[in-house]
Amino acid sequence: MGNQVTSADIIKNIADNYVQLEKSIVSQLRLSCDNHYVTIGSFREEIWQSLFEKIVPRKFSIERSVFIIDSHKNVSKEVDLAIFDEQYTPYIFNHGSIKYIPIEAVAVVVQCKSDKLDSKNIDKWVKSIKKLKTSQQSIVRMYSGVVCGTDKIEGELTQTSTRPIRILCHINETTTKSWIDDFDIVISVEDNHLKTVMAEGCLSDWYEKLNHADSKYGENIKKADSISNITLDKYKIKSSDESKEVSLMSLVFQLNQLLMLINNPILFPHLAYVEMINGVLNPKTSKDLEH
Repeated sequence: MGNQVTSADIIKNIADNYVQLEKSIVSQLRLSCDNHYVTIGSFREEIWQSLFEKIVPRKFSIERSVFIIDSHKNVSKEVDLAIFDEQYTPYIFNHGSIKYIPIEAVAVVVQCKSDKLDSKNIDKWVKSIKKLKTSQQSIVRMYSGVVCGTDKIEGELTQTSTRPIRILCHINETTTKSWIDDFDIVISVEDNHLKTVMAEGCLSDWYEKLNHADSKYGENIKKADSISNITLDKYKIKSSDESKEVSLMSLVFQLNQLLMLINNPILFPHLAYVEMINGVLNPKTSKDLEH
């Protein structure tokens, strides 16, 4: 009889598989094609997309080169990768092959860069994302009856204005922590592995900034004090000799924990989009209705 495989062996094999997968991804990202910059940029976006497809739940869809819109007539700059819940996303926002995805459905936005990080363009992109606002004007049937987006549970709002997790992916090894000011997660290439930097904060901080992104709702929101002592550092996986991190495996747990903190999608505000579209198509009628 051969040696019996133990449960510990299986766990080690799983971890080793992530190490090998990470090396393969890094190798593909490093592929150079100097004479075809646009082509190689698109190729790298595909690699990043394939990475996220391996680590986020199947309930999410991932699309490349889309725009995010809201019911206040704001439109984002082009988003390299958007991770969103397609189940409740109206397709009235498609225009040919171009997709305009409502902000309420978007859980993650990803900016993919190669070795050049243009801070001015990145800043414009981030501002266009931050400008997007979700709406509370939703009407949904729940088990207890019909619920409107502004209804409170035990006197508090559990979700007021969500925002997507912002991720920067690039292959520049000279990443500075300053990018974390604009992004929640920065993933770069370092040697033969991925380096992931997370914005600081405990899970209760993440809960509040992802579910209560608009300060106009004040203090009348549901708190998450029970997870105030847990940080994303606790979700890191160390290699067998503990000298290195299994970065890709850590990212699986860290990102999915953040996704579970957002009750995504936020209840969809159909009426808000109807009013926005009518206001654009029939501005005079809309003004008359306001008065």
